[in-house]
Amino acid sequence: MNSKADFYFADSQKWQRELEQLRVIALDCQLTEELKWGSPCYTFQGNNIVLIHQFKEYCAFLFFKGVLLNDVANILVQQSKNVQSARQIRFTNVEQIIEQQVILKAYIYEAIEVEKAGLEVKFKTTEEFLVAEEFKIKLDESAELKTAFEALTPGRQKAYLLHFSAPKQSKTRESRVEKCIPQILKGKGLNDL
Repeated sequence: MNSKADFYFADSQKWQRELEQLRVIALDCQLTEELKWGSPCYTFQGNNIVLIHQFKEYCAFLFFKGVLLNDVANILVQQSKNVQSARQIRFTNVEQIIEQQVILKAYIYEAIEVEKAGLEVKFKTTEEFLVAEEFKIKLDESAELKTAFEALTPGRQKAYLLHFSAPKQSKTRESRVEKCIPQILKGKGLNDL
């Protein structure tokens, strides 16, 4: 146990018993407990295996390379359509965790084997993401904008593409594009200050 992570378990009002049970399971698998992104993260030889996190409606194990696991129990959940690698196993009560303890450990051990084998997730390239028509028009109209966008890191490009294509209404997509153009021209990402 890493004392830096203790607060996470002590401060949880809704999921304390569940989180503590998940912690025991992860530690039983001989993983190293660290604190990353404000949550308990369990690693094997420096590689992230599983993270414990909590939400309003559930708590979960998040497997960093969950997409590479054989989901024999059919319990892995993709958080959203844009999440490429990570997969969750969600819980709403401690009994679920206790009942699935053997399965959960099997998934953790498989995730460790994925790391030992050096397997990597093949992420979509920027070119494979949908470009909102409203943004495509602006890129075609302005060489300066196109050059600035292409100079961004792939991660920043993807963030903008996802942000622009998310709304259903064209008016909202257009508004987002207009709002972000100055940021792109400054060479900054969507969430950069």
